[in-house]
Amino acid sequence: MRLALLTALVMMAFAANSLLNRAAVGAGHIEALPFALIRVVTGGAVLWAMTRVRPGRENLLPALWLTLYLLGFSLAYRALDAGVGALILFAGVQVTMLAGAVLGGEKPPARRFAGAGVALVGLAALLLPGTAAVPALTPALLMAAAALSWGLYSLAGRGAREPLRATAGNFLLAVPLVVLACLPVGWGEASVQGVLLAAVSGAVTSGLGYALWYAVLPGLGAARAAVAQLSVPVIALGAGAMTLGERLSPAAWMASALVLAGVALATLPARRRSR
Repeated sequence: MRLALLTALVMMAFAANSLLNRAAVGAGHIEALPFALIRVVTGGAVLWAMTRVRPGRENLLPALWLTLYLLGFSLAYRALDAGVGALILFAGVQVTMLAGAVLGGEKPPARRFAGAGVALVGLAALLLPGTAAVPALTPALLMAAAALSWGLYSLAGRGAREPLRATAGNFLLAVPLVVLACLPVGWGEASVQGVLLAAVSGAVTSGLGYALWYAVLPGLGAARAAVAQLSVPVIALGAGAMTLGERLSPAAWMASALVLAGVALATLPARRRSR
């Protein structure tokens, strides 16, 4: 029960990142790359204050995946709705992490693959005309790249012995990488609201949220963690409709219910047979 509650809290943090990014970048309060920079700096600052960690070699590759995810994520939300962006992101994460689980020697039960299949059908249905806006190619590809990077980042976190310190090291090494990406385009215009949204995304829903994610990953395993994240697009779709005015049709709600059914099938423990 504790693992389930913590996982649910992480999924809400992930969905909040989509809402915050879309509200700031999509509404023009701040440019995409400066949002990513504030996000990683504030996240790194909070985590460093909690750990005083010094990054090591073990943080190099995860920091690269984190950087690519942050950049693709922010750039994609210049055009995508919060729910649709989360949909593409975690559908890609699903594929990446299930493949990583199999290649890493895990043997997920057939029920988990079946649940993932049901959830993916629901995700595909959400992109049909009349259910959600079909995204343009460029932002969709940017979010797909972010999905691959986040999936690899999550796979790298399965063996983290100290999740908080590992996340802090990853963020601190990602800061100069994001700075380098911002140099060619500059800062651009940013309102106070845009800066605050980026700071909340960095310090709370990213920094602390990702540390908690690294903490629950060992208990979930790669396959179950992949499927659990498929609930994030549904949360983002509903929250986007309530807070950002993004419209959802009845068909979109039905497809979202299908996603949740697949998640439940893949993640809930099977009943033991009575002797």
